[in-house]
Amino acid sequence: MSRALTPNILTPQDLDPNWNWEGRLPAWGHTSVDFERRVDHDRLRRYRLSRTREALKKSDCGTLLLFDVNNIRYVSATKIGEWERDKMCRFCLLTGDDAPYVWDFGSAAVHHRKYADWLVPDHCRAGVVGMRGTIPPSFGLMRKYAEEIAGLIRDAGMAGQPVGVDYAETAMFHALQEAGLNVVDGQQVMLSAREIKNWDEIQLLTQAASMVDGVYHMIYENLKPGVRENDIVAMSNKLLYEMGSDDVEAINAISGERCNPHPHNFTDRLFRPGDQAFFDILQSYQGYRTCYYRTFNIGRATPSQHDAYVKAREWIDASIAAIRPGVTTDQVAKLWPKAEEFGFPDELSAFGLQFGHGLGLALHERPIISRAVSLDNPMEIQTGMVFALETYCPASDGYSAARIEEEVVVTDKGCEVISLFPAEDLPIANRY
Repeated sequence: MSRALTPNILTPQDLDPNWNWEGRLPAWGHTSVDFERRVDHDRLRRYRLSRTREALKKSDCGTLLLFDVNNIRYVSATKIGEWERDKMCRFCLLTGDDAPYVWDFGSAAVHHRKYADWLVPDHCRAGVVGMRGTIPPSFGLMRKYAEEIAGLIRDAGMAGQPVGVDYAETAMFHALQEAGLNVVDGQQVMLSAREIKNWDEIQLLTQAASMVDGVYHMIYENLKPGVRENDIVAMSNKLLYEMGSDDVEAINAISGERCNPHPHNFTDRLFRPGDQAFFDILQSYQGYRTCYYRTFNIGRATPSQHDAYVKAREWIDASIAAIRPGVTTDQVAKLWPKAEEFGFPDELSAFGLQFGHGLGLALHERPIISRAVSLDNPMEIQTGMVFALETYCPASDGYSAARIEEEVVVTDKGCEVISLFPAEDLPIANRY
């Protein structure tokens, strides 16, 4: 039997991230070929399950019960589409060294038994609980599955040990407690597991970033008067899905007087000559996310707009230069201006503007880097982390602003930037 077919039998080598820091990080093509070693999905699955078991052993929990679809995918390598992200209809159980159980939406469980040969067939089960309350707790499904989960935990010899739950419907928490389970926070266990990316995860994140490189070139060519913010959003969605994106989570498109303060959305505003405009592309390839801002001017730029861009660039360059294993997040956050220095009353009001956040199966993983949290709660940066760094600088004209974001992979000696659309200087699209 192949290792792919024995998910409950892992070896110490499965925890090896298999990094290769020699030369530039490759961005492989998206298909499988026989003449290059690209993403090894069996190795990826074994690594993620091994990381989760290791994190579970280091915690006070004996079991993890997961409803967060990112955690379910990390542990079981199952995914049934973005439509299920907010439905709270799937769940996964990992108890000790047992193979994971997955309760999935109707026929998806049958599909897993047929095609997901890294899972134990009997552990792929049909099941649903509340679907955000649309199936009322009084119907009894939550009680039924809570009792089934409690039985599996007893069978695994983990009765009495805390059960880490990432999140669930309130009624499901009550059902689990009524079934005799001691429910504790399991999200921190999973975030610990997901902190360090192996070589395959880094490849997928790099491939995802390379897709956004192409989107920004398209945006650069199309920014002109007569085009609207939502037109750019539509064209970006089309191009990303054509390139193989499995989820365009959001695209921010912000221009002109909408730039300050940052609204984090898009409208049907028409671009005008001289507008400063910035964009954020949030999408995933095989589940692995991008968060990648770029700022442009349309036709021309004023000295005030240039100055804002130069400051945003200086702040982000300083933080990139500081990134290396062993540095703590407070050291990076201190390189960024205080909220009051760029027009905000306090750090929470400016949260997310001078910012760093982990990237993986979720848009926001560890580490979080912000003056609002990192100065008092620093975290050590480690080899194999992948995260985004983003800065924002309002212009002196009172309405323009520059926004830049770079994605970095922490290597053994420093970091490598994987968001490559040129941003050293303010790009002027369709210059007059």
